[in-house]
Amino acid sequence: MYAEDYQTALIKIHSRPKMHKEGSLKRMQRAVAAFDHPEKKLTAIHVAGTNGKGSVVNDLRYLANEQGMTVGTFTSPFLMRFNERISIDGEPISDADLLDLVNQVGPQVATLDAAAPDDQITEFEFVTLLMLVYFAQQPLDLVIIEVGIGGLTDATNVITPLVSVITTIGYDHMALLGDTLAEITTHKAGIIKSGQPVVVGRLPAEALAVVTDTAQRNQSQLYRLGADFKTTRQQALASWGETFDFTGLQQQIKGVELPMLGDYQIDNAAVAIATFILALQQLQQTTDTKTIKQGLAQAKWLGRLEKLNEQPLIVLDGAHNEPAMQALASTLQANFSHLEIYIIFAALQDKATAQMLAILERLPNVHLILTQFTGNSRVASVDELEQASEQELPIYTHWQMALQAVLQEASADDMLLLTGSLYFVSEVRHYFES
Repeated sequence: MYAEDYQTALIKIHSRPKMHKEGSLKRMQRAVAAFDHPEKKLTAIHVAGTNGKGSVVNDLRYLANEQGMTVGTFTSPFLMRFNERISIDGEPISDADLLDLVNQVGPQVATLDAAAPDDQITEFEFVTLLMLVYFAQQPLDLVIIEVGIGGLTDATNVITPLVSVITTIGYDHMALLGDTLAEITTHKAGIIKSGQPVVVGRLPAEALAVVTDTAQRNQSQLYRLGADFKTTRQQALASWGETFDFTGLQQQIKGVELPMLGDYQIDNAAVAIATFILALQQLQQTTDTKTIKQGLAQAKWLGRLEKLNEQPLIVLDGAHNEPAMQALASTLQANFSHLEIYIIFAALQDKATAQMLAILERLPNVHLILTQFTGNSRVASVDELEQASEQELPIYTHWQMALQAVLQEASADDMLLLTGSLYFVSEVRHYFES
């Protein structure tokens, strides 16, 4: 047997090569051919972007569920357990089903690897293949697939979706995608397919030019947030959330309520609404205002400005690159400028830690604390963070010590925010739930 139990199945998944020097779809194309092209059996939406991918996937899932659809989602990374990455209607794949799936797919992949020992299928390609095979066997109405990194040569790019989505473009994964916005966008625009519509969020001019050119070459209709569909933010909810109006694609929806904070979450929700309407058009279906409003009203997203405690206010946010940290800082200024904010920061080595810290250091009401966590081999040490910082900041080698120190210093009216990495947020959530 390929894997005897669930833990062995996870070991089999995680022990595969992380990546190859050359980005290529040839291994995935070989793999899906060996399994009779499961990707062709799926009705899918494909979501790329620097930030906002997960939120848009989440919003779309709630919209489609409210429409009465059974929906598969593929996301990364996971927050609490690996199984979250392959979910149906928000329910992660069971341990037993994952084990069966690994045993179904693993031996055939081992045969493919034996035929090309220098070009073995990577971990992400294997997980993507597991997802495609699993979803092809389920009675699903829709599958929403989040790109891993980039788009053009990402393992997920073997699908032909109803709609392609590019949420945002910014500087991240530059070692793999390039140093300019144009280079990065070329990768992300690689998910645009011939004749299929494309929805984009607020893109910088340089990025929009690349997307527009790619869409024209593919004869794909382009729908842009701020031009082809628009939002108007309303008075913020008294509770934890946002309210906005949506206009575009023959729809006018007033008073859409989101259980999440931040202008960028309004943008993500608007992209999801436009994408959903276009996907339904492809399926010869329609939706209504009530479905959209009820769907998004439920669309909570863990680890994104997630409130864990009221007094003091303890919040988690998975901002892990410069654009995400800028969005977080804007939300802190808009919603919490009246509070003293203690930020416990930990990050991965390969992120723009100096730029992220500089954004937080500019906020007038923020007390910044540096720390590290244990759940990832690429964690930036406190020494590395100290070198990246422009200020002399308090340092704790264990984030639990930082948490205790802040709780002793902060008053019940202050805010405590833990941020810098989704992996860090995951570790903190496990701690609070144990």
